[in-house]
Amino acid sequence: MTEAAHPPEELVRAVREAGISDERLLQAVRATPRAAFVPTGHQAHAYHDVPLPIGHAQVTTQPSLSAMMIEGLDLSGDEHVLEIGTGLGFQTALLARSATDVVTVEMWPDIARQARRNLARQDIRNIELRIGDGSGGVPDRAPYDAVIVSAAFPEVPAPLAGQLRFGGRLVQPIGPGGREQVVSFLRTATGLERRRILTPAHFVRLQGRYGFPS
Repeated sequence: MTEAAHPPEELVRAVREAGISDERLLQAVRATPRAAFVPTGHQAHAYHDVPLPIGHAQVTTQPSLSAMMIEGLDLSGDEHVLEIGTGLGFQTALLARSATDVVTVEMWPDIARQARRNLARQDIRNIELRIGDGSGGVPDRAPYDAVIVSAAFPEVPAPLAGQLRFGGRLVQPIGPGGREQVVSFLRTATGLERRRILTPAHFVRLQGRYGFPS
């Protein structure tokens, strides 16, 4: 089955049917060929709205779920964004097309190397990809206007909350891993304030010093 049989517009349709109405985000989905961000051998499924395996017991986030999470950040286009969990870079690319710049952290070096190649081949330059423990964030690039966490933990790690500027937004799956609610938060003068539950979901666990033990 070829890309022509399942063009990017089919993925745009699936994202729209999932309730996404942000036209800037839909245009980012349209402009980002998912086939360039999936493992070899999975291109036939690139424009299906499904997660795909990427190794280390990890999977890509389902495109419509990535879009829900990004929409939950309420990006206007001029934000400095932190992403925890780069994967193969598709969600990173959507963020890069929706914000000024993205700092993204991936714990697995081989996955990070592939993501870096994928993003470079699409000439997406407004990103900084780091390899390491995302649960502690990237303090030397803080504060952030928005933070998106693509792994589950029962609470928002304190470093991630602390690196978010006042008025900034954070989206994270809250739960034990495999059974969570994706929640959007607002950083206020008194801490993080829950805004709303975006959707139930199933994510891998957030590993690291401020997450689950590796």
